[in-house]
Amino acid sequence: MMGKQFIVSKKLTTTLTVTAIVGLVLSLVGYFAGGIDGHRFWANVLLNGFMIIGLCLGAGFFVAVHLIAESGWQTSIQRIAEAMGSKIWLGAVMIIPIIFGAHSLYHWSHTEHLDRVLQMKQGYLNMPFFIIRMFVYLGGWIFLFHNIRKVSLLSDTNPDLKLFNRLRTLSGLFIVFFAITSSTSAWDWLMSIDAHWFSTLYGWYTFIGMFANSIAVIIIFLVVMKKMGYMDHVNDEHLHDLGKYLFGFSIFWAYLWISQYLLIWYSNIPEETTYYVTRIKGFEALFYVNLIICFVVPFFALMSRGNKRKTDWLLYTAIVVFVGHWIDLFLAIMPGAVGAEHAHIGLFEIGLSVLYVSIFAWFVFKALTKGNLVPENHPYFKESFDYENIK
Repeated sequence: MMGKQFIVSKKLTTTLTVTAIVGLVLSLVGYFAGGIDGHRFWANVLLNGFMIIGLCLGAGFFVAVHLIAESGWQTSIQRIAEAMGSKIWLGAVMIIPIIFGAHSLYHWSHTEHLDRVLQMKQGYLNMPFFIIRMFVYLGGWIFLFHNIRKVSLLSDTNPDLKLFNRLRTLSGLFIVFFAITSSTSAWDWLMSIDAHWFSTLYGWYTFIGMFANSIAVIIIFLVVMKKMGYMDHVNDEHLHDLGKYLFGFSIFWAYLWISQYLLIWYSNIPEETTYYVTRIKGFEALFYVNLIICFVVPFFALMSRGNKRKTDWLLYTAIVVFVGHWIDLFLAIMPGAVGAEHAHIGLFEIGLSVLYVSIFAWFVFKALTKGNLVPENHPYFKESFDYENIK
C-alpha cells in the first residue's frame, strides 16, 4: 500500500470509540466513588494534557531534526511522526484548562500567602505572565509545525526541490523556538508545582522524556498499521533504527535522571533534597519502578541486534516504555500538587488516561488520511530503502 492513503476503518473507529467510552466510565466511577478533590482532578488534567502535547512535540522534533540533517532512513515513516506533530493543537486544547485549576496546582498562584522566596519569584511566577507564556508556546508550536506539515503534504503533488528547502528552513525555525520553549514550558507547567525547588537539568530531563516517549508511540503506531496491512515498505532496517533510538534515548533519559539525583544528593541542600525526599518516602515503590520501566527494561530488551528487528518484541517494549513515562509524569506532578497521603493510581487516573490516549489516537489516525503514507517526492525517499544497518 505504498503511496496510498490511510483509511480509518469502521472497526478502528469502533475500537477507539469503545476504548474512549470505557475510559470515560472509569473516570466517572473513580471520580464519584473515590471522592476526588480539586487538587487530584486538576493534577490528572495536567498529567494527561502534558503527556499528549509532549507526544506531539516529540514527534514534531523527530520530523524537524531529520529534515535539517537531510536524513534518508526515516523518510518512509516520516508521515506517522508528521501526523502526531500536526495534533499539537489537540494537546493545546487538553492542557489549556489547567489555567482554571491553577490555584489547585500551583502554590505560587495564592498571592496572599506567599513566603519571601515566592515573593521574590513573583516577577516570573504570576498568573497573567503564566497565561501569556502558555499561549506564546502553544501558538508558536502550532504555527510552525502546521506550516511544516502543509509544505510536506504539498510535496505529494509537486516534486519541486524548493519545497524541501522550505521544509528545512521551517524546521530550523521550529527547532530554535522549541529548544527554548521546551525548557521554559517544563519550568512553568511542571517544575513550578514545587515552586521552592529548582533544577538546572529539569528542562533537558523533561525534553528527553517526551522524546523517548514519542519514539515509543511512533513505534506503536507503525506496528499497529503494519498489522492492519499498511506500511509494507517498512522493513527490518527501519525497525532496527527505531529500536536504536528507543534504546539510546532511554539510556540518555537515565543518564539525566541519575545526574539530577546525584547533584542534589551530594550537595545535600534542604531546599533541593526535599523534592526527592517527598518522592522516595511517599512513593518508594513507584519511584524505583519508574527507573526500572523507563531504563532497565528497554536497556536489556533492546540490547540485542535481533530484538530491535522483531516487530512484536519492539511493540511490547514500546508499550512498556510508554507506561513508564506516564509514571514518570505522575511522580513529577502528584507529590507536589496532591501530596503523598492523597495521591495514588486509581480508577480515575487510569480512566482519564485511557480517554485522552483514545482521543489522541483517533485524531492521529484521521491525520494519516490527509496525504500519502510516504512522501514519494522527498529527495531522499529512495535512499530510505537502499541502506543497511551496520552489523
